[in-house]
Formats: sequence, structure tokens, C-alpha cells
Amino acid sequence: MSHMLRFQHSEYLWALVLLLVLQLAFIGVSWWKRRSIRKLGDPTLVESLFLGYSRRLFVLKFLLLFVAFFFGVIGLANLQKGSRMEKITRKGVDVVIALDVSKSMLARDVKPDRLTRAKQLITKLMDKLDNDRVGLVVFAGSAYLQMPLTIDYSAARMYLSTVSPDMIPTQGTAVSQAIEVSTNAFNKMERKHKTLVIISDGEDHEEGSAEKARNAFGEGVVINTVGIGSPAGAPLTDPETGAPKRDREGNVVISKLNEDELKSIASAGKGVYAHLDNNTEDVVNTLVNKIDGMEQKEFGENIFTDYNSYFQYFLAICLVLIIAEFFIPEIRRPKEELVTLVKE
Repeated sequence: MSHMLRFQHSEYLWALVLLLVLQLAFIGVSWWKRRSIRKLGDPTLVESLFLGYSRRLFVLKFLLLFVAFFFGVIGLANLQKGSRMEKITRKGVDVVIALDVSKSMLARDVKPDRLTRAKQLITKLMDKLDNDRVGLVVFAGSAYLQMPLTIDYSAARMYLSTVSPDMIPTQGTAVSQAIEVSTNAFNKMERKHKTLVIISDGEDHEEGSAEKARNAFGEGVVINTVGIGSPAGAPLTDPETGAPKRDREGNVVISKLNEDELKSIASAGKGVYAHLDNNTEDVVNTLVNKIDGMEQKEFGENIFTDYNSYFQYFLAICLVLIIAEFFIPEIRRPKEELVTLVKE
């Protein structure tokens, strides 16, 4: 765009809602005036008996105030037009994070639980990423892209805060599907600058995920994996009752970290494997070093750095309308009255 328009203080535009309030007030006052007149007798006759009361002038005065208010708000919000553009270049990598949200991620062998700890890891990782685009995939028995690649980290944090095991009704750990969905989230035209970080406890992996990882690497996606939990495992609690979960035979369900599976995916995807227990910082540094060591691509962006402001014109129109409204009487002059009577 050669000329970008924007409002410097767009929050003031909410005041336009008050135009509805003004309109309702006007309708209310008009109705009240008409009702009072009707009580006295025939409206036309009564209006002509009033000292030159004119409904038209009353409406005109309201319209002037209504439009003045509109221009005043636009003036306060300060409409601006971009006047100078600069090309900014950034260097970065595309990072998709695939997060396991299966019920086993609620195990508490990592404090407070695996999922919360994984979210903390992602938040810290995003704090360290700079100029890299981030995307988020969530998976359990199936996988889906929750947030496409973006440079907007605050949006990414908001998406991350809403993640929970209830997002995906089908249980399981469909890592190969997560790899597929993540690979599709990247730019197909590129063969590099792409990395996937899978965070999971590695339970219930179906076959073929290492094969999927090899295919993804063929498309230029380097895959890093983070194993969360302890190999010894922890009992799963039923969220409804808070009691330990039991299988059909009545045994307590123990969820263990399956490191071998995650290691084989990382080696197939030519990335690193890291084990996350309470060492969040170490894992973040391992991942950041791997990502920063990758070849980075340049993002060229045209950004407006200077804007011309136009608030004064809108405020001037607003002022003129208010002054006009002030000088228009609600009562017609007797001379005008005679003229209209003669016309009638």
C-alpha cells in the first residue's frame, strides 16, 4: 500500500457507540414533545399556536450536534496517513511447536504437571526467540494447527494459555499426524529455515513417526523433540474424582516417558532430543542454540515510519457545526411565521 491510513488513538472510536445513545435520547424527547402537544389538542393547530415552535428546526439542531459529535470523535482518534516508508529486514527461522495435550500430560511426575511445565517451556522459548515466526500445533489422538506462523508473540501467548486436554476429544498420541500437520504449516516453496519442536511424553506412539520425520526432513524441516516426565512414570488421576485412574483390570494407570521413541524421531529429523524435568532453562538453551545455529532467512518488510495527522480538520468541522447549532433558534421568527401562514 502506498498510503496507509490509520487511527493513532483507535480506542476513542468506541465513543461512536454514544451516537446510538444520542439518537435514543432524541427519539425520547421528540416522543415526549409530541405526546404533550397531543394532550392539548390537534397537533398541527397546537404547533401553530406555540410561539413559532418548529419541529423542523428542532430536528436540524439535533442533526448538527449528531454530525459534530461524529467528527469530534474522528478528530480525537486522529486519522493519519503514512508519509514515509522504510524497508526493514529481519533474519529468522520458522518454528512450529507441536504440543502433546493427551490426558497423560496431566501426570504429576513434573511439577505442577507435565502440560503446565511444557507451557512454561514454550513461553520461555518464545522469550528467547527473536524475529523468528512461531506456529502452534496441538495433538492427542489427532492433530490440528491451533495458530499459524506469526511474528506476533503476544497472540501466541494468548493461544498457548487456552491449551488444555479438552481441546481434542480423541485420546492417544498421534505424533506422525502432528508431524504432517506441522510440515503443512510451513512454506512449501522453501527447503530450509524450518524447524519443528515436538513436546510430548512419548506414550502410545503409533508406528511410522520416524518415517514421517525423515520425510519432513526431506522437505527441509529439522525436528527437535522434548521428552517430558520421568521414565519411572507417575499415576494418572481422574480429573472428575481426583482418584487414581484404573484400567479394566483395576490396576492404577501409570504413565511413563518413552524416551526411545522421541530420540528416534529427533535423529530421523536431524535435530536434538532434550529431557525436560525441572531443568527448563537448560532445555530452552539447548533448543535456542540449535535454532540460532540454523541458516536464517531474511524477511523484508516495508514499514511506515512517519505519518501526517489530520485531526485538526475534523475538529474544525466539529466546532463549526456546534457554533451553527448554537445560532439556530428552535423557535421561528414571527416574520417567518407570517410568511408561512401566507404560503399556507
